[in-house]
Amino acid sequence: MPDYLWVGDESWLRRLALAPLWLAEWPYRVGAWLHRSVYRLGLRRVVGLPLRVVSIGNLTVGGSGKTPLVGWLAGELRARGRKVVILSRGVRGARGGEVSVVSDGERVFFSAAEVGDEPVWLASTVPGVPVLAGRNRVALGLRASAVFGAEVLILDDGFQHHRLERDLDLVCIDARLGLGNLHVLPRGPLREASSALAHADALLFTRLPVDGKTAPPEVGLPPGLPRFGVHIVARRLRSVDGGDLSSCDRLRGARVALLAAIARPDRLKREIEALGAEVVEVKAYPDHHLYTRSQIAALDPAHWWVTTAKDAVKIPPSWAAGRRLSILEEEVRPQEPHRLMEWIVEQLDRVPRLE
Repeated sequence: MPDYLWVGDESWLRRLALAPLWLAEWPYRVGAWLHRSVYRLGLRRVVGLPLRVVSIGNLTVGGSGKTPLVGWLAGELRARGRKVVILSRGVRGARGGEVSVVSDGERVFFSAAEVGDEPVWLASTVPGVPVLAGRNRVALGLRASAVFGAEVLILDDGFQHHRLERDLDLVCIDARLGLGNLHVLPRGPLREASSALAHADALLFTRLPVDGKTAPPEVGLPPGLPRFGVHIVARRLRSVDGGDLSSCDRLRGARVALLAAIARPDRLKREIEALGAEVVEVKAYPDHHLYTRSQIAALDPAHWWVTTAKDAVKIPPSWAAGRRLSILEEEVRPQEPHRLMEWIVEQLDRVPRLE
């Protein structure tokens, strides 16, 4: 992701150089505003379902940690006795917009090549919670209600999806980056203008430094919204074949290479270096890229390769034969998990369900 998306202060020379992007920003900005407005003004129908709907989304492009938070929240609600189903749009899967039951909570029925990496990762991470994928969130919600008796739907990446009515809109913001330069794509990192945050119910500052010394940027954020901090920390290493669980301490002093198809491979590099490793090579692909056997076979067998859990669901263990490939697993740790969950449950229970 280009660095200019996150730069706030610019010289006049830099602004001149980026002028074409400034002009290209306006059609995107206006289009996003119109898309939201036609639903809010009733020009297009918003569909309500007789169950609770929670959206976890973001305002910036990629890398805010929303999908791990979806998995965490689904697990927490299930532990409280709620029947939860996760709805994911799925990206780059061969099945496209079809309604796909990726998991019934016990078995995973599709591969990442068929439905995309995020729904498969969620299905393998949150036991007991069904995962459905497809572009039509209303159709997914109806299937979740009819087949699984869902009481709560969690939309992964739902803040810009307006057709399905929800009870809670939670917006993730990277605590280190904030809203960047406050411009909309392609001039900045925003999917729509920061004014859209007026429609959020709470802000979740993700990837908050564990030391707690760095305060999240407040520039462009509306006052008065509830705010919650969330740490997403390295938990352990696991070999791609499912064995060899080990502590992240093994990275200290090691020389490693990175394989990633995520929005911000630079963030992964910084995290690996913070764990004490020296990164000798980075092989980065576009976000949600589906690996091929030949790409994995081309990895230098002399290196110790490290990849993300989301990437790992796209790599059959047989492809990595003869290579040392480890998965860095992360863990979601809200600063105040009890306060966050009590607030969410209170919001969900205070509005009567549709009949």
